[in-house]
Amino acid sequence: MKNVGMKPESYRTAVATGILRAPPHCIELLRNGNTEKGDALKTARIAGILAAKRTDELIPLCHPLPIYRADVEYKLFDTHVEIIAIVETIGPTGVEMEALTAVSLTGLTLYDMLKPHCEPEDLSLDQCKLQKKKGGKSHFTGVLKNSLPASIIVLSDTVAAGKKPDTAGQNVLEILQEANFANIAYQNIPDNPEQLLALVEQQKNDYPLILTVGGTGLGPKDLTVETIQPLLRREIPGLMEASRNFGQKRTPYAALSRGVAGYIENSLVMTLPGSRQGAKESLIAVLPALIHLFDVQKNIPHQEGYQ
Repeated sequence: MKNVGMKPESYRTAVATGILRAPPHCIELLRNGNTEKGDALKTARIAGILAAKRTDELIPLCHPLPIYRADVEYKLFDTHVEIIAIVETIGPTGVEMEALTAVSLTGLTLYDMLKPHCEPEDLSLDQCKLQKKKGGKSHFTGVLKNSLPASIIVLSDTVAAGKKPDTAGQNVLEILQEANFANIAYQNIPDNPEQLLALVEQQKNDYPLILTVGGTGLGPKDLTVETIQPLLRREIPGLMEASRNFGQKRTPYAALSRGVAGYIENSLVMTLPGSRQGAKESLIAVLPALIHLFDVQKNIPHQEGYQ
C-alpha cells in the first residue's frame, strides 16, 4: 500500500462515466421505475453511492478516505443509459477509484434488475472511464515551470563544527531540487545571529527563496526567529500556520515551532525547524503555495532584480 502520510490534504473531485446498453423496452422500464424488482434507477443510485464509500474494502490497495460527496446521475437514450458518478473528498489522495467503482456497481445493479426482462446478450456494460479529476499533484503542482535559484542556511553549532552530519538541510536541498530550483546555495553556520544577519543581507536580492534550517524552537540559542522577524517587510503568516498544522497531525511537538515567513527585500524567507523530519514536513506542507507564488503571481517583490 502506498504511503501517503507525507502528502498534504487537498480538495479532490473525480467524475467517471459508463454505458449500460439495453433494448428500448428495458429503457422504458427504467424511465417508468417499473422493473420486476422495483425502481432500478433509484436502487442502482444507492448501490453506486455505497460502492464509492466502501471502495477501500473492495479494491485491495485503495486507501480509506472520508467521502464528502458521492452522487450518481443518469442520461437515458433509446438503447443505452449513461451513468455519471461524482465523488468529492478532502484528503491526501484522489477519489478516481471511488468514482469508477460507483459507476461499475451502479451499472451492475441496473444489469441485475433488467435481466429478467430480456436475453443476456441484450445487456452489456462498457466504456467505464474517468472523465476528469481535480486536486493533488495534477492541480496543485510542486514543480516550478521555470527554474529559480534558492538558498539554504543551516544553523547548528554541532553541524558547523563538523561533529555531526546535516541531515535536515540535505533533505531540504533534495526537495528543492525535485521542485526544479537550481543553483542552490547551501551553507552551514553556527547558531550565531550576527552571521545569519550578514548572510541574509548578502543574499536578499540574489535568491528568490531563502530557507533557514534550525533555531525555531525554545532553546537558549534558538534565535533565528528573533533575528529574521524584524527584517520582514511583508510577513506571510499563513505559510507557517500551514506548516505547523501539517506537522501537528504527525507529532505534537510541531506546536513548539515558532517559525516565520515573509519578504526581506526581494527574497521570500522562511524559517524551518532544525530536525530532519520537522524541516521536511514544514516545507512539504507549503511547497505548492511557494510554487504558486513564483509561477503565477506577478506583482510581488521577487519579480524584481533578478530576471
